[in-house]
Amino acid sequence: MHLKIITHEKLVFDGDVDEIYTKGTDGEFGILPNHIPIMSALEVGVTKIMQNGNPQYFTTMGGVFQFKDNEAVILTPIAESGKDIDVVRAKEAMERAKARLSEKDAAIDAKRAEAALARAMARLKATMNG
Repeated sequence: MHLKIITHEKLVFDGDVDEIYTKGTDGEFGILPNHIPIMSALEVGVTKIMQNGNPQYFTTMGGVFQFKDNEAVILTPIAESGKDIDVVRAKEAMERAKARLSEKDAAIDAKRAEAALARAMARLKATMNG
């Protein structure tokens, strides 16, 4: 089956894969060849693909997953290959977000800090697996 991971700015991945695992709004799911057509909104998380027995990991920061006739497309605002992620920067972002969430100041935008934390954690998960 064929997978494309596309952001507004670039084509992040374009190739044949054996398996796809990603995180939809209803939970994690996997796709194997000849799966029935499916469309799902995506959460911030990690998409794992298998190519010839080798795993690759990508962060997918929300978006949409579509699969039909062994063609899969992920449209997402941001996607990164796990091997391209700056681990130090992601850890720093995670710590900043945790610090913001632990403050008792009502002026803090908790939703923004939670989203930043989710993005940083997805980036770190993609690098640890890759």
